[in-house]
Amino acid sequence: MNDDLLQALLPLSTPTDTPGWNHADMNELLGTAQRRPAAVLLALRDGESPLVVFTVRTDNLQSHAGQVALPGGRADPGDADALATALRESEEEIGLDPAQVTPLGYLDNFDTISGYRITPVVARIAEHSQLKAAPAEVAEVFEVPLAFFLDPANLRRYTMEFRGHRREMVEFVHGGHRIWGATAAILLNLLKRMGRA
Repeated sequence: MNDDLLQALLPLSTPTDTPGWNHADMNELLGTAQRRPAAVLLALRDGESPLVVFTVRTDNLQSHAGQVALPGGRADPGDADALATALRESEEEIGLDPAQVTPLGYLDNFDTISGYRITPVVARIAEHSQLKAAPAEVAEVFEVPLAFFLDPANLRRYTMEFRGHRREMVEFVHGGHRIWGATAAILLNLLKRMGRA
């Protein structure tokens, strides 16, 4: 695993109830209401060139239908912490066996336009891990080399209007998949923490 990446992560002992790195921007749009906790797994498949695991959400979901996402979702009352949420959701969505996961650390929290505070958990998964989409939630599971995101030429920046505010956005396009929104922002946070953006 890339030493730069490992050094960029917050340790697993870090509290995960801190505001998102974009908290001030979201307060302008959403006010100061309490954010609901959620977690995603930025899973890196072991191998000569680590691969990042993504899902495509099914078209029949109420929110973010058809979008590319990292496995994860909102915290359940029974979840001990963000890591537990990310592992539970990943098992439910893509059949990832928690025994195949080695948590490495966290990225900075991210506040979403839908009122969640996402804690991204970065982890290695075994090279031979079997992944299978849960058809009720996930239309497809795909993987992208981590090296693709580390190449500055693949980061696209654009501006969008939302509720009268101009928002600076980023996206990546790989193999016909558009990776944007919260997922792209989380990847951007990784790149910034690694000194790559």
